[in-house]
Amino acid sequence: MPKILLLCLLNPKLWCPVDKTLILASQSPQRLRLLKDYGFSIEVRIPQIDETPQPEESARVLVERLALTKLRDVVDLEETGLAADTVVEFDGEILGKPGSQKKAITMLKDLSGQTHNVVGGIALRHMGQDISGTITTEVTFRDLTNEEIMDYVEVGESLDKAGGYAIQGRGADLISRVEGCHENVIGLSMSAVFELMKFLKVRE
Repeated sequence: MPKILLLCLLNPKLWCPVDKTLILASQSPQRLRLLKDYGFSIEVRIPQIDETPQPEESARVLVERLALTKLRDVVDLEETGLAADTVVEFDGEILGKPGSQKKAITMLKDLSGQTHNVVGGIALRHMGQDISGTITTEVTFRDLTNEEIMDYVEVGESLDKAGGYAIQGRGADLISRVEGCHENVIGLSMSAVFELMKFLKVRE
């Protein structure tokens, strides 16, 4: 099965979406919205998998493994489907979804004034073939006060977002710089998706 390091291409809209329905193995509203914005007809299927990191597993290995596992959980061999996973990597530690306000506050305090990596894994199945890859975006937070962190967590965006923030929402106010693919930070790099589709000849 091919595996590639994905790049953020400059103009993904040069390619057209697939003719038939694309299965999205994700319950993420952000990924669904991005795909629909590019003209895809989507069927959502929600995978039921264990997302626990394995011992000594790097962020890139983790997101690629989880994307493939999600894909294979709900997409049949003869179907065309897509899955993704996203984590934040900071100071050698993988940060997933905080799940609680207390953990979100801790994450945001750690990220304040620092640069971290948002690592996305994408897996695509088409005509019985699977392909996967990863893409990394550098994000730098400005220096945040405790009050700003508390106010942001109260908004309610933090709990189900990797790293405890949503760049497509109020979380954009926390950020001073993005180096790389902005959509990857939202949850799905569409340029990377089209790169995988081009590789598998989903649409010539």
